[in-house]
Amino acid sequence: MQGTPERPRLCVYKSLRHIYAQIVDDTQGRTLAAASTLTEAIRAEAPTATVAAAQRVGHYLAQQAQEKGIRKVVFDCSGYQYHGAVKALADAAREGGLQF
Repeated sequence: MQGTPERPRLCVYKSLRHIYAQIVDDTQGRTLAAASTLTEAIRAEAPTATVAAAQRVGHYLAQQAQEKGIRKVVFDCSGYQYHGAVKALADAAREGGLQF
């Protein structure tokens, strides 16, 4: 799966305590937007190892992407099953205006 300038890749990584998401243009090797449960705006709100935290990450990432003019992305769940926190992050990003 590759991200292009027209349709960058939204990739997700999760650990036991945190979830990370970034929008990447693979042709240039650049991260265009990133968010995680370690981001101060998200971390201050509530516990970080929950589905609700993943939703906050998705909303925050979608907001950053909208500010940079990114509307369409390719979703890369990095081999994680599409349920729980990964699904919550994806749904929140869609609610925030990203299309994938």
